[in-house]
Amino acid sequence: MTRRCLLGMLCLWAAPLAAQDAESDPDGCRLALLLALDVSSSVDSDEHRLQQTGVAAALGDADIRRALLSGPPVALAVYEWSGRRNSVLVLDWLVLDGPPAIDRAIAAILSAPRSETRYPTAMGFALGYGATVMRRAPSCARRVIDLSGDGISNDGFGPELAYRHFPFTGITVNGLAVLGDDPQVLEYFEDVVRFGDGAFVETTQGYAGYRRAMTRKLFREISDMIIGERATSAEKAPG
Repeated sequence: MTRRCLLGMLCLWAAPLAAQDAESDPDGCRLALLLALDVSSSVDSDEHRLQQTGVAAALGDADIRRALLSGPPVALAVYEWSGRRNSVLVLDWLVLDGPPAIDRAIAAILSAPRSETRYPTAMGFALGYGATVMRRAPSCARRVIDLSGDGISNDGFGPELAYRHFPFTGITVNGLAVLGDDPQVLEYFEDVVRFGDGAFVETTQGYAGYRRAMTRKLFREISDMIIGERATSAEKAPG
């Protein structure tokens, strides 16, 4: 795909997003965290529900809430992704500066209807969309996109081109790989999806373990206060 086409998509996505203001622009924000949830056709309704409730339960976990509320705030946004131009914002940037804000985020995630069911896995497009959402994030010390998926990119350009042509400077992309019948998934996430300083991949065997994997992942991301350094407390993560 040509650079002109890629940049055209960036402009297309950025225009409506620019019209929406982030919740606030806090001083000393430690992390802008953008969760990207897979709703491609490979994810059935039961799996989607496990993913949705898993994210909500992870945010409600006592250890995660404690980590979120210890120190400078974390800003959170969430979107669903599937095929080309099929990424949808579920939660716009919200600064998690207290229990009510965390509860608002959980409620928004649980109440959001699934945006798509029939499109393939356009991971490059999903990451490009994420980069445009991240451009509007509050000013934070770290910026992380947390991409979940149960397959490899099979539609349009892949993550490599997204990282080359979209604004990913200073952004880390971590992965949550949902493992199943396809043996390529873990290697793909580790070699192709993972990007930037300190990036890592969390795994779960199927969606039944999604909540535990997301809890471990969030704990590691929230607790890692130094750019490019993995959290030393990762082995003690809940879940």
